[in-house]
Amino acid sequence: MHPAKSAYQALATGEPLMAIADIPILSMLRTRLDWAQTRQRVLAENVANADTPNFRPRDIAEPTFDSAPSIAPVRLATTEIGHIAGSDSAGSFRTQRANGYEVRPTGNAVNLEEEMMKVAANQMDYQAAASLYTRSLSLLKTALGKS
Repeated sequence: MHPAKSAYQALATGEPLMAIADIPILSMLRTRLDWAQTRQRVLAENVANADTPNFRPRDIAEPTFDSAPSIAPVRLATTEIGHIAGSDSAGSFRTQRANGYEVRPTGNAVNLEEEMMKVAANQMDYQAAASLYTRSLSLLKTALGKS
């Protein structure tokens, strides 16, 4: 679309318009915000059911962005004979977690400390994504001259 043309002129000539939702970074940030809201609800349910017999805590998987470029793994270089070679695992860091839950005699497996840590981390993730979204919109407004 020509910068001087209005949206109405572009529609009249049949030129395609780009919606805010079509900008990939904003779409990804919105997905992240939706995920954080849903995760907050699930974590709140876990805390609310801390005394419910036979309740098991739940969590939701983090969203993945398939179109994101893959990053080559970092490998340790041995530049001298005395250096120890790094392990050739998948080349990425993983968090290991025990599969067992600390279950109380009532059968409840909610660990309040762990759930509250997840809630705090989720809140920070949400605030960071919301801040990036707001700043991205501000940059777009500035670029359009509507600051």
